[in-house]
Amino acid sequence: MEERIKKILSEAKNSIGKATEKDLDDLQIKLLGRKSEINEILRALGTMSLSEKKKIGALANKARQEIELEIESKRGQAQGSETSGSIDLTAPGQNFAVGHLHPVTQVMMEILDVFKSLGYEIAEGPEVEDDWYNFEALNMPPEHPARDLQDTFYLEGGNVLRTHTSPVQIRYAEKNKPPIKIVSPGRCYRNENEDASHSWSFHQIEGLVIDHDISFSDLKGTLEVLAKALLGEETKTRFRPSFFPYTEPSAEIDASCPHCKGIGCRSCGYSGWLELLGSGMVHPEVLKNMGINPEKYAGFAFGLGPERIAAIKYEIPDVRYFWHPNIKFLEQF
Repeated sequence: MEERIKKILSEAKNSIGKATEKDLDDLQIKLLGRKSEINEILRALGTMSLSEKKKIGALANKARQEIELEIESKRGQAQGSETSGSIDLTAPGQNFAVGHLHPVTQVMMEILDVFKSLGYEIAEGPEVEDDWYNFEALNMPPEHPARDLQDTFYLEGGNVLRTHTSPVQIRYAEKNKPPIKIVSPGRCYRNENEDASHSWSFHQIEGLVIDHDISFSDLKGTLEVLAKALLGEETKTRFRPSFFPYTEPSAEIDASCPHCKGIGCRSCGYSGWLELLGSGMVHPEVLKNMGINPEKYAGFAFGLGPERIAAIKYEIPDVRYFWHPNIKFLEQF
């Protein structure tokens, strides 16, 4: 498999070096698209042993990154050669508008303000994690099927780019005794192809509360306050049973559409409801992994994506709009 990856990388660099600018888009799809050889290897990681998965995953991700850099470098060279000599140094200068916070940053700050008003502390952690904090401590041991749902960027040495901000909760609980009341914002990474609702790099804000006599009703009340603060006082919520390895019971929360008030429109797919976030009561095994006695304490956890909330608030049909360099789009916020 290692030799195959080396061969794929070598042939890709050779093809990119010979390509013209008009060929680059098609070549990028061939080399990095869903049906590319490198993605076939990454999808096959789920069938490998843990040691092979770490080793081959790191090599494949590194090769993918090198191919991406080669394509961008080639594209820059092609564009530079076309514009060379066309700049008029005598032309008057251009005034640039004053910048402002990115819309996703604005939404993140709004969410964090809600939780700070409820007495939550903000906790942060590293974006590069080891297997224990990213998976095992969260009740996802090796070969657990839930790992396959989080296509992971494996790094050399066995570490990973975190797939969620839940590891921050484990790290915080190891050093702090209950009562615990935190939210952990940050960037996460998953090896996914971009589409209207997914990106390989995205943000999450996850919350954790642990204390005596914490119940599901505490979770429900907290998330209802959040939904109303973000989407309006008239917002209704509903809880649907779900499954997450680190919570039991688990639930997904929907909010009534703020644009049609639950009647049904294009934004909510004419259902009147929008999927908001996932949540649940902290699994006893996860409490044990935090060093907390589940016989004495209970807790709830939840996680939401600022990009998704921003898309709901501003009626954006494609999350890629947020991160592609389109100033005219960003100026609207």
